[in-house]
Amino acid sequence: MKTTPSIHIAGRRIAADEPPYIIAELSANHNGSLDTALKIIEEAKIAGADAVKLQTYTADTITLDCDSEEFQIHGGLWDGKTLYKLYQEAHMPWEWHAPLFARARELGITIFSSPFDTTAVDLLEDLDTPAYKIASFEAIDLPLIRYVAQTGKPMIISTGMADAEEIEEAVEAARSGGCQELAILHCVSGYPAPAADYNLLTIPDMMRRHGLVTGLSDHTLDNTTAIASVVLGASIIEKHFTLDRSGGGPDDSFSLQPAELMELCRDSKTAWSALGQVDYGRKSSEQGNAQFRRSLYVVRDMNAGEAFTLENLRSIRPGYGLAPKHLERVLGKRSSQPIKRGTPLSEALLA
Repeated sequence: MKTTPSIHIAGRRIAADEPPYIIAELSANHNGSLDTALKIIEEAKIAGADAVKLQTYTADTITLDCDSEEFQIHGGLWDGKTLYKLYQEAHMPWEWHAPLFARARELGITIFSSPFDTTAVDLLEDLDTPAYKIASFEAIDLPLIRYVAQTGKPMIISTGMADAEEIEEAVEAARSGGCQELAILHCVSGYPAPAADYNLLTIPDMMRRHGLVTGLSDHTLDNTTAIASVVLGASIIEKHFTLDRSGGGPDDSFSLQPAELMELCRDSKTAWSALGQVDYGRKSSEQGNAQFRRSLYVVRDMNAGEAFTLENLRSIRPGYGLAPKHLERVLGKRSSQPIKRGTPLSEALLA
């Protein structure tokens, strides 16, 4: 019998036959304030998210302080900045990690992070992170993936911009590095990304190709795409999360606010529970309404021995008589006894 792929993070089983695992991505939405970062974790817990995720890098570990053309950003949300300036503004100070991990554990919400180099992995290991997430832009950094894999922790790899070959290489790097619990996320690395770019039918194809827990890293502006992905087998949903979409930070504008995250947590689980299994039987919620189906009723008083015709027998509601499919068989047969108008037809009334 084929088993359902699964991983475990902090004791939570994640698989297609479990409710979706919801990750609130804090990213740069702290906007330079530790208090804001702490509040985001608290609101993620209130909303019902399973986990909150950080990003662990500094401007110096992710790029160079360089003003040449290749390091300039043109267009989009971050137009006019250099890579170094963007990441200097957006990064999570490393000294914040310990209090953020402590607060999440105090609240009972799982916390882990995306490392962007080996020194970030070392920091997260010191904090005993329960899992790792490889960001889409780092999915081609196979040495980093192998370094994370050797920790033995569960790993989630986001696949934005990666083609089929690059995804296969990332999966192989994780496996060869020793990762035993691996998940992959379908992703479009646009900020925001239009729903039409998501091609969600890719999710079941990824599941068939790789046999892994598969989910969605969603950068659309609402929850529709994420909830739809659950129907196609997504076991993990990751969304950026902020206290205020108009906060002015580098990621605020495409992030969910608290009420929206709460709706995602609720509605994705509703979508998952609606999937159920193949079942053509009558459901418990239908039992009381079976009486309102049609059935065969005598609609005129009849004498014993009188023939059933379209004048004295009809298919009407309620459903206590013989099913309408018996009409042609019954027409022309005779009654076994006198029958009053409004009587449901039964086999006992047929001579």
